[in-house]
Amino acid sequence: MVIYTGKDYYDVSRKAANIMSAQIIMKPNAVLGLATGSTPVGLYKQLIEWYKKGDLDFSQITSVNLDEYKGLSGENDQSYRYFMNTNLFDHVNIDKTKTYVPNGLEEDSEKACADYNEIIRSVGGIDMQLLGIGVIGEYVGKIYNETKARPRFIISETTFEKEKG
Repeated sequence: MVIYTGKDYYDVSRKAANIMSAQIIMKPNAVLGLATGSTPVGLYKQLIEWYKKGDLDFSQITSVNLDEYKGLSGENDQSYRYFMNTNLFDHVNIDKTKTYVPNGLEEDSEKACADYNEIIRSVGGIDMQLLGIGVIGEYVGKIYNETKARPRFIISETTFEKEKG
């Protein structure tokens, strides 16, 4: 594993964008596992800037996102689909029919996971996975492209308790 550091958020975002853009250039039909939240926003802004300059082409890229809120449609401004559209997809030439986010409206969580696992399998797995470190450290991740990822989508519940005091 290689750990990259930077002097600030902008610097780290740019380094991460360099790695992801190399994947896009080297494999124009790559499957990218993408993340939401504040961590990757700087990376997405940099990728958009390079796309607008003509340096990147997303037309053959497929994306699969990590998660979605149960009970929210993709049109809801709190959904991860909406986040991805707003922060990346609406600004580059990616084919939105090849951008996958779990179905937050599926009532049967086991079915939603099975369906999403099948999507990941059907696109050939994930070439590079982007993960972020959440504010409270709920995700610890890295850009992963050492081997073909074979993720399995699972149900996860996060419970936050207000500190008493």
